[in-house]
Amino acid sequence: MVSSLTPPTRQLEPQDIQKLALIRHTCAHIMAMAVQKLYPGTKVAIGPVTETGFFYDFDSPVTFTRDNFPKIIKEMRRIIKANLPIVREVVSKDDIRAEIADLGEPYKLEILDSIPDGEIITRYFIGSPDTGKLPKPDVPIEPSLLSPTIIPPQATWWDLCAGPHVNSTGEIDPNSFALESLAGAYWRGDETKPMLQRIYGTAWETPEQLAAYLTQKEEALKRDHRKLGQELKLFSIQEDAGGGLVFWHPRGAKIRYIIEDYWRKAHLDADYELLYTPHIANLDLWKTSGHFDFYQESMFDSMDVDERAYQIKPMNCPFHVLTYKHELHSYRELPLRWAELGTVYRYERSGALHGLMRVRGFTQDDAHVFCLPEQIAAEILRVLNLTEQILSDFGFNDYEINLSTRPEKSVGADEVWELATSALIEALDTKGWNYSIDEGGGAFYGPKIDLKIKDAIGRLWQCSTIQVDFNLPERFEMEYVAADNTRKRPIMIHRAIFGSLERFFGILIENYAGNFPLWLAPIQLRLLPVTEEVRDYCDRVTNTLKQAGFRVELDRSHERLGKMIRTAELEKIPVVGVIGMKEMETQTLSIRTRKGGDLGVLNLENLQQKMQEAIQTKSSL
Repeated sequence: MVSSLTPPTRQLEPQDIQKLALIRHTCAHIMAMAVQKLYPGTKVAIGPVTETGFFYDFDSPVTFTRDNFPKIIKEMRRIIKANLPIVREVVSKDDIRAEIADLGEPYKLEILDSIPDGEIITRYFIGSPDTGKLPKPDVPIEPSLLSPTIIPPQATWWDLCAGPHVNSTGEIDPNSFALESLAGAYWRGDETKPMLQRIYGTAWETPEQLAAYLTQKEEALKRDHRKLGQELKLFSIQEDAGGGLVFWHPRGAKIRYIIEDYWRKAHLDADYELLYTPHIANLDLWKTSGHFDFYQESMFDSMDVDERAYQIKPMNCPFHVLTYKHELHSYRELPLRWAELGTVYRYERSGALHGLMRVRGFTQDDAHVFCLPEQIAAEILRVLNLTEQILSDFGFNDYEINLSTRPEKSVGADEVWELATSALIEALDTKGWNYSIDEGGGAFYGPKIDLKIKDAIGRLWQCSTIQVDFNLPERFEMEYVAADNTRKRPIMIHRAIFGSLERFFGILIENYAGNFPLWLAPIQLRLLPVTEEVRDYCDRVTNTLKQAGFRVELDRSHERLGKMIRTAELEKIPVVGVIGMKEMETQTLSIRTRKGGDLGVLNLENLQQKMQEAIQTKSSL
């Protein structure tokens, strides 16, 4: 299923990936230098590296458009070909403050003021800090590059930066970067502060890597779930409702129902029990759990009910804990495996919202396992097995797995941490899966496993997570009666496989480019009547197949056959049945499929058999 087109970063060794970060960081500075030389009066803000490139934020008297890109790119290439050194300089806060003030760079000044006293402050020059002359490059410089309008000797460029960078601009291939897009960005992400202009770019080590990335990006644009979601009438984000809230349209809701139904059956078969919990609770619950302290900025404001503050839930965990605490449990009852499709609500800034991938209301496929310390390894293995089963049924068989261990600040006894971490390692080793270890990258309350799935064009998506928790059992004073009749704390394991239904649905749309396999397709078969005379027969076939459990639709548009076929192709219907006078007389259908083309003439029994086999094997007809 996975395409040979994978992100170039995934083909590189770790040291090459580190070099890529240096290239991108330096390209950000080169772009800022070019922009400030081309457009006097432009102020710079920040310019970090991103997952696929870099960006810089500008406050400029010029309103940038994509029409500015060729000119900026040309200037960047001139700077690169000049092979100017990248020079690091340690500076004092007082000395650099005066210099920044003279330059009239308010954002640099604010960045400087945010640096704690005593911390080392560095800036990076492109060109020589010696203002009297340009450094000698390793390769000859074209005379045009020394033009005062391009790189005047007294005007080297610098910015406050922690680094690192490559040694000189000449280490960057002038044909291995591109400018990609523009966006508005509030300074410091604060809507009360100035709106800046952000220019995004991408940079790679070689032109071949850039070409592979751009090809993948072009394919990703075709698969964009927001575009396909509208075209296929699956969902919408209604701004009249406030934004960040998903409206599932009939076809999308049908797929969601199929996913939920599959999920419930898989969990019941895996010896989970299902829960339903409220959407709001007393605010004190979130204070006890610690969410109020750690996630308050991501929580919606509380509301007063009967003179008590109630909070719409950002997480399901405390509700499962209260369900556990409703009665005292014996060690003989453990493990308890409880799962819920629980909808939660989190405040996301408008600029962070992104289709189904970043919303304000979403349904987590949440589950919690309450177990004894000695049961951790077995339970983690069960979770991994269920995760593999579910993801593979949805077409994902290639994963990147990360194990995160105890951070410097944490809760829980050393022996429990060691036991839990060893249990996670044991489960992963039993599965025979390759994984990376992120030393100290775990949550403060326990170690965790994160699993990213690779889609059809090689992109990685964070979905499944498994976290061992020593914190909530302690905060809520959870107990079980041990074999020696003492009260002890259970181990709590948090687990999600999809992450959220909304985001997973977005991933599915992009993975399949909207061409859902037969078992997931909202409309599995569309019947196309060639003439009016066959419509009664089409109605009978439609009803028969619906009663057999298939999702069938009759095209009632009265369009020509060619137009009906084209419409079915655009709507990505997996199977169409063409019915004319001959098919009606022989009680058959002429079957065309999205994947296999013309299957010829089939009677109803044969068609049902073929479709049922494809549904059971989760394949295409």
